[in-house]
Amino acid sequence: MVEEVEATYAETRAETGLAAMSPAVRAALGKVERHRLVPQEQVGAAYRNHPLPIGAGQTISQPYIVALSTDLLEPAPGQVVLDVGTGSGYQAALLAEIVGQVYSIETIDSLARAAERRLSALGYRNIEICAGDGYKGWPEKAPFDGIVVTAAAPGVPHALVEQLKPGGRMVIPLGAEHAVQHLTLITRRAKGGYDERRVLPVRFVPLVPG
Repeated sequence: MVEEVEATYAETRAETGLAAMSPAVRAALGKVERHRLVPQEQVGAAYRNHPLPIGAGQTISQPYIVALSTDLLEPAPGQVVLDVGTGSGYQAALLAEIVGQVYSIETIDSLARAAERRLSALGYRNIEICAGDGYKGWPEKAPFDGIVVTAAAPGVPHALVEQLKPGGRMVIPLGAEHAVQHLTLITRRAKGGYDERRVLPVRFVPLVPG
C-alpha cells in the first residue's frame, strides 16, 4: 500500500506540489494498522488504496488522501492538531504517530465511541475524542498548529480558522455533496485573515453539523 500511495504522489505532483511523501508521513503510513480501524467485513480490503464504508453512511478515506492531507499540514513533533470527522480513527492515528497531541471530533456518537475503543486498544495515548459539531471545532483545546477536516464543507468554517495559531494550516475539502469538491489548504495569516489554495479535486461525504 505504501508504494501505491507513493506512486499516486508522483502522478499528482503537478497539482499538489508534492512528488513524494515526507519521511515522517511515510513511516506513519507504514506503521498504522489500518485493518484494525475498519469493520470486520472490510478487513480484507484494508490495505487497498481506496475508501471503504465504515457504517452510518460514512467512509474511511483513501490512504493516499489521508497521507496527502497529513503532509499538507507539515506536522512536527510536539504540535497539537485537531482532526474534524473522526470516522474510524485512521486519520487521527496517522497524525498521532507524528505530532504530540491529537484532538478529534465526530458528529456520530457511535462512531466516536467505536474509534475511541479501537485507538485505545492500539495503544494511542495522545488522542482525545469527543462527539460534537465539527463546524464549531474544539475551542477549549485551541489554538491548534493544524486542523484536518475529513468531510466536505460548502465554505470555509470560520470558527475553525479562528482556532488556528497564526501560521497554522488547515486542510479541508470544500464543495457541496453532489458538486465538484477541492481539497483545500488554508493558512492563517499572522495579522488576521487567511490564504487559500486549491490542491486537488476530491469527493467526500458532507460535514454535518452536530
